[in-house]
Amino acid sequence: MTRKRRAIVIGGSMSGLLAAIMLRCRGWDVEVFERVDRELADRGAGIVAQAELIARMDALGLETRDLGVAMSTRKILDQSGAVTTTLECPQVLTAWQRVYRVLRDAFPADRYHRGRGLKAFEQSGVVVVAHFGDGRSISADVLIGADGLRSTVRQQCLPHILPLYAGYVAWRALLPERVIPPAVHREFFMTMAFCLPPGEQCIGYPVVGANNEVREGERRYNVVWYRPAEEASELPQLLTDRNGVGHSISIPPPLIRSEHVSAMRAAAERLLAPQFRAIVRLIEEPILQPIYDLESPHLAFGQVAIIGDAAFVARPHVAAGVSKAADDAAALAEALDAEDVEPALRRFEGQRLPENTKIIERARHLGAYLQATQTAEERARSARHSIPQAVLAETAILDFLRA
Repeated sequence: MTRKRRAIVIGGSMSGLLAAIMLRCRGWDVEVFERVDRELADRGAGIVAQAELIARMDALGLETRDLGVAMSTRKILDQSGAVTTTLECPQVLTAWQRVYRVLRDAFPADRYHRGRGLKAFEQSGVVVVAHFGDGRSISADVLIGADGLRSTVRQQCLPHILPLYAGYVAWRALLPERVIPPAVHREFFMTMAFCLPPGEQCIGYPVVGANNEVREGERRYNVVWYRPAEEASELPQLLTDRNGVGHSISIPPPLIRSEHVSAMRAAAERLLAPQFRAIVRLIEEPILQPIYDLESPHLAFGQVAIIGDAAFVARPHVAAGVSKAADDAAALAEALDAEDVEPALRRFEGQRLPENTKIIERARHLGAYLQATQTAEERARSARHSIPQAVLAETAILDFLRA
């Protein structure tokens, strides 16, 4: 009798669940281990449900009806609020929690373990053993690191690879549709709207509601404002909380200092279109997100692989994060159809490294004009990618991957 092959997935978010579901469909015995001890459904914000992601989910037999809000028009508003540029670009706009819920419900609850953080792993060429913080250990044929930007798996495999700050931050929020002023709602709620102060970008679009609702009146509005912030002085100040404690990668929204929120609000009144000013006034507790790049030179390490944000984190402008995770998971599962794990993982690496590198480079090009400091090459990129027509035509579009 053939032994059922076993996989350990570290990280229970998008990439981990996608890999786990795809491997399970191929007959693997899969367990997922998530370090956080509560459900992740309240995390994240608005995302674009790229056609590639929807196709992957459809192929798995997952429910994609009402996955998000169908939108077709993009607009740029000038500082006076006038529409200067329009582009037709049909897309589905959703929320992180909506896609997560579909994936979470598709994976057996008894094989998903919360509050189980990886401490370290070891491998022999025959098995890989995962050691957890609670003192327990589990062995398997393959270990998949899908544990995000702060990946424990990547840190053991590539300790010198660290997130690189991109030179700007995002202020963002999700607002209930019902609080949007009627005039603003009529004019641009059902669009992807941009405002482009010099060296900055504010973007807003509709997504599913708090309870995965897509009905009119029950949806939400996702707003993101990218602003330059110098790394040596300005960023540490933004990441120092109300108690004077500094944070390294991100800061919990309730701990953001009130003077930073006030400065952001004052800048909105000076710089943004009146429609976006009205939106910013409604934000009670904004989220501050420093923007990072992460690029791994390898994805395969014997019987261990890293995927999703554990391996590559691209700036948000390409909107490829979840689609990239799905493609990583699919390539990994297909490669592991082979009997031998290590050569299969090497094949997976050879396929996905070039694609991930292309996404990282594209995101850097699109975001170069938002950086607090720029090289000569980045200034040249800014001249190409910061003009309104380019912003409309390139943001959250994956055509470059097919070129």
